[in-house]
Amino acid sequence: MDANFLRNFFKASNPGNPVADPRYYIDFAAVRGGDIVRELARTIIDLSPDEATTQLMTGHIGSGKSTELLQLRERLQKANFHVVYFDSGQDLEMADVEVTDILLVMARQISASLEQIGINVRPTYFQRLFRSIVDTLQMPIEISDVSLSVGIAQITAQSKESTNLRSQLHQYLEPRTKYILDAINSELIAPGIAQLKARGQQGLVAIADNLEKMLPNPKPNGRSQPEYLFVDRGEQLKRLDCHVIYTIPLELVFSNDLPILMNRFGLRPRVLTMVPVKTIDGEVNPDSMAKLQQVVMARAYPDLSVGDRLDRIPDIFDTPATLNRLCAASGGHIRNVLRYVSGCLRKQGLPITQETLEQELRDERNELLGIIDGAEWQLLFQAVKARNFQGNDEYNSLLRKLFLYEYRDNRGRWVDINPVLTETEVYQQWMKTP
Repeated sequence: MDANFLRNFFKASNPGNPVADPRYYIDFAAVRGGDIVRELARTIIDLSPDEATTQLMTGHIGSGKSTELLQLRERLQKANFHVVYFDSGQDLEMADVEVTDILLVMARQISASLEQIGINVRPTYFQRLFRSIVDTLQMPIEISDVSLSVGIAQITAQSKESTNLRSQLHQYLEPRTKYILDAINSELIAPGIAQLKARGQQGLVAIADNLEKMLPNPKPNGRSQPEYLFVDRGEQLKRLDCHVIYTIPLELVFSNDLPILMNRFGLRPRVLTMVPVKTIDGEVNPDSMAKLQQVVMARAYPDLSVGDRLDRIPDIFDTPATLNRLCAASGGHIRNVLRYVSGCLRKQGLPITQETLEQELRDERNELLGIIDGAEWQLLFQAVKARNFQGNDEYNSLLRKLFLYEYRDNRGRWVDINPVLTETEVYQQWMKTP
């Protein structure tokens, strides 16, 4: 096998990179029970182009949310919207997030994106706020006459690195939340949209990706961080006067606070589930398996047709059965599909053999076994038996740790155990129990 081909295949199979190259994109809408990208885009483009909207999206980490949001960005840009897409984790300390943190990051990203296309606004409120912060908290930075994006970047960068400084900044900004929101809307978003429309564009969309990765740490009032931010403070997060899409932690969908969350935002969060490799009845889903095969083969042969890629399976796997085994073992978790491919490539060259794949899956299984305790096994058994689960912290932990997967299709919604765990002795013994 050509060395350059192998290196390109390995690079394209990096599980940490969302799909930006359209040649690698596989559309799973038909097997996931709905087209989330279409719904999000339709809300903005067709239903409310001139009125600010706030939408929520969630799903398992690694299920492909970033890839779908990049597809959404492309669709919105084709509709002549200016889209600001950013990774929240680059600016936020995910263990300690406040509403003002999110608002300032949104302001920084919007301002920086507008500056890149020659739209410069100088909100006077933020110039005063920066000076006051620096003077009050004794921050060793120079903020005179800097742009909004640079000023926020300097302040947030320092606070992210210091727990003590971040706490002081939170205390300083919290009473000023309303004024910060008003300034973002009146001094940044409104003039920004006006200039965009003067150029013939439809409006402004901000996509805050990876907020679902925030930790469920308790706030002083006892509420988890996601509950506090999106349920208790959701009214403030939806007050930005442009189109906004937030990704939120999946556990909020299974929380008793879901009705309050929907009431706060006026809609249901859109859920990107795992790809259902099996139907709700437990039968292999051939359509899902075919699409998962394409996830792998498109990384190897992006310029070939679907059918021609399948003809090249012997170049990548010793048998088609090995590819099928990999897809089934992933449980429809897109990142796992690519992780297993990458892991196998680290162990051997091409074609990937069944023996190498089984070794990779055995390594994965052993890692998971080392972090599951007895109480979690009991919760898993109950969830598998019921095909559903209660929305509480214990079960939500199973979702966060990827021990339990959620699926949806046109027939309904259900949960199942991570397929790698079904081959453990613990699970096999439980299956034999009457």
